[in-house]
Amino acid sequence: MKSIPNIITIFRILLSLILLLLKPLSHSFLGVYLACGLSDIVDGYIARRFNYTSRLGSILDSIADVVLFGIMALVFWPVLSVPEGILLYLAIIALIRITSLLIAFFKYRTFAVLHTYANKATGLLIFCFPFLYVLIDISILGYLIGTVAIIASIEELVIHLISKKLERNIKGLFFGN
Repeated sequence: MKSIPNIITIFRILLSLILLLLKPLSHSFLGVYLACGLSDIVDGYIARRFNYTSRLGSILDSIADVVLFGIMALVFWPVLSVPEGILLYLAIIALIRITSLLIAFFKYRTFAVLHTYANKATGLLIFCFPFLYVLIDISILGYLIGTVAIIASIEELVIHLISKKLERNIKGLFFGN
């Protein structure tokens, strides 16, 4: 019973891989993509509601997020005309994230992505991208998502720098545990 959230997370990874086979923004693509998002909500809810949380589950969830967003980048990059300013945002975010991962690795001897509210907000905005892309200019959407992502990245970096122990499920700098 305790493995249900992890099974759902693994299912999300498999669904994410299916996206590579579908036409971007088609109904089937958006349906599978939506199923990925819903499975992310459901696995976290079940894990917390029934106290099925685990270190493995937290790691699997982070892996599933990286797989989904990596696939989305692969799918959308060739069809998007990304303004240079947003490319700079992406480079800054990547630099901060890599620095944060390296600090966590050397400090805690493991790679760690934190489940802060800011990271969740970033994830939600990135998840909504395919749906918002058809409604909002790429520049506005990119700067909005980029700004939230930079704030989340800096927050995670600061948490890794000042924390004495790894707490993957910390809510954020200003929310406590």
